[in-house]
Amino acid sequence: MLVNVGQIGRAHGIKGEIGMIVRTDDPDLRFADGAKLVTTTNPPRTLTVQSTRWHSGRLLVKFAEAPDRTAAEQLRNLVVQSEVDADERPEDPEEYYDRELIGLAVRTTDGADVGEVIDVVHLPSQDLLEIRRTAGNAVLVPLVEELVPEINVDKQYVVVADRPGLLDPDGADVVETSEADG
Repeated sequence: MLVNVGQIGRAHGIKGEIGMIVRTDDPDLRFADGAKLVTTTNPPRTLTVQSTRWHSGRLLVKFAEAPDRTAAEQLRNLVVQSEVDADERPEDPEEYYDRELIGLAVRTTDGADVGEVIDVVHLPSQDLLEIRRTAGNAVLVPLVEELVPEINVDKQYVVVADRPGLLDPDGADVVETSEADG
């Protein structure tokens, strides 16, 4: 099974190194020398990791298929995936692969069914669950323990602690401010 592990950033130097936007908690394994990564392009391309190193907090990757800066620049913005065994789980029990969360039923803390997880959105500051509500529209919920207190992959559900405007944006409380308030 292929899972997203990174997005190729800008070229670094003239020897084909590329800054990688890492999307995995295990970059040493996924970007190990000799690892084969597959792009999400159509048709997909296979890229072989020749070497990696950390530089100023950023992972630099050299692919065998990109021997110089010109070739590296042509790979910019491509998403790369790694083959992961379908039964593999992250070591930390509080971590999940996107594929484990997509499709889970969503219910509130009081047990009301509200929809289904349709995607996991990765942002620099935090991850979000994209939830298609049974009412039809989709909402984004920050994947933080305060709002998502329970994830049960075995029983195929996730619990969301609903707040005004979270699962029903039209139901958000409107706060009136006076001129004195600013």
